[in-house]
Amino acid sequence: MASVDVTRVAGNIGALNALNSLNYVNGELALHQTRLATGKRINYAYEDPAGLNLATTFDVRRQGLQVALNSIGDSKNMLATAEGGLRKIQDILVKMKNKAMEAIGDTIGQSERDAVAAQLRDYASEINDIASQTQWNATHLITGSGAGGYGTGLKELSFLVDSAGGSVGFSFTNDINGGFGLTGLGLSTGSSGTGAIGRVSQGGSVAYTVAQEIDTALARVKQGVREVGSFMARLTFKEDSLTVQYTNTEAAYNRIMNANMAEEQVNASKYAILQQTATAMLSQANVAPQFILSLFR
Repeated sequence: MASVDVTRVAGNIGALNALNSLNYVNGELALHQTRLATGKRINYAYEDPAGLNLATTFDVRRQGLQVALNSIGDSKNMLATAEGGLRKIQDILVKMKNKAMEAIGDTIGQSERDAVAAQLRDYASEINDIASQTQWNATHLITGSGAGGYGTGLKELSFLVDSAGGSVGFSFTNDINGGFGLTGLGLSTGSSGTGAIGRVSQGGSVAYTVAQEIDTALARVKQGVREVGSFMARLTFKEDSLTVQYTNTEAAYNRIMNANMAEEQVNASKYAILQQTATAMLSQANVAPQFILSLFR
């Protein structure tokens, strides 16, 4: 700070010093008021260039993690849709097996077997309807038709990874082959041929064979339900891991970018007081050189 020479009235150094201090106080007060208004510690790059650069990296990362979490949520909903269809087909197959077993014994007559065959055909038609209607964004999930549809084994779950190494979703890479409609399950509604459930009307031994075929189809659906459950478990693990990463990344971003409101309020109050005192001192410094006039009396 420049020294004051009160005998030189052409330059008021004291007032300039007071003015410089007032300008500094005004700048600091404006800075803390802006932080209080926005909640941000860094509002302009000049405040902390390195911090802003690091915070931007964290910001990109946290937004990517949020997208990944949203994708996993959508994926779990899709799998839940597939599971719902498979479990309903499983319930129907259990009823079909029980009905086929009713036709095995000789305690029922031909008309009863015919009735069982008709009921099995109705159940089978419902299986095809469920398989066809189980869709996600116009993609069939359990008929084996359309990109991403489930095939014979629900074999492969592949996570999609972004350039920063964060998972952002997943895709199925299994071969599509038949799915869980009647054809894929090795069943049909006819009265002759392999998988023809209408054959139960032909006698007890044939009904036993049909029951075995239904049991095989049931085992395949149970495997499908298990594999969908396995996928959902993997997604849950991935979701838990990404949630922890997101929380930690958000904490790092928050520490750099967001203002400590209590501290900013204290500083704003301090500079508001200093603004008043600096203004008063500037006023006094402006009138101080007038004492030199006493030398001319």
